[in-house]
Amino acid sequence: MKTLFKSAALASTLALATVVAPAAVSAQTSGTIVPGLGVADLEGIVMSSNANKTAREQRATTYKAQIDQANARRTAIQAQLDPLIQKYQADSRAAKPNEAALQQQAAQIQQIQQQGQQELQQILAPVSLSEAYVNEQIEDKLNDAVKTAMTKKKVTILLNPQAIQAISDGAYSLNQDILNELNTAIPSAQIVPPQGWEPRQVREARARQAAAAGQQAPAAGAKAPAGR
Repeated sequence: MKTLFKSAALASTLALATVVAPAAVSAQTSGTIVPGLGVADLEGIVMSSNANKTAREQRATTYKAQIDQANARRTAIQAQLDPLIQKYQADSRAAKPNEAALQQQAAQIQQIQQQGQQELQQILAPVSLSEAYVNEQIEDKLNDAVKTAMTKKKVTILLNPQAIQAISDGAYSLNQDILNELNTAIPSAQIVPPQGWEPRQVREARARQAAAAGQQAPAAGAKAPAGR
């Protein structure tokens, strides 16, 4: 569960980044300041927020048992893999390597890696869920923070950095302004999700499935018109 991951709230906020006309970009590179234009890295702002920083510190304590368990298991998996990888490398350098044996070794290594990754994800699932929960709380406040910062700076068009080829200075950056508003709106966040909580993407996917099932049910249960 990645970090988790980008939620619909963040995606909708990023939609504020309207594409600017090429003329406006070329004006900036020539040294002309374009009124009403701003640039902001919204994902980076969320990560840099005080609420997120504090949550990371608290998470290291709250979920210490899971983190320690994952680190220990990761070390054990690597210890299991190292001799297998060394043997594979040595066998592959032979004058006449046994290709069939090498394929078996490679498959064994890959299987251990995949199983280990799945095991680590399961151990760290509560940590990942906590990250998603904190991010969602922050993202819920992001849109208002963006609007407030834009209003104060008289910005009418907000771009994300990917929409611009280059910027010569920070004249257009609204990062700190939005971050200040966000820190005011949500100085801290809860790091432990309520029992049964699911990330927004999961909730929305479940709602879409329920809606689709609801539309199919009447069609499946509909009776053909009676003949005359």
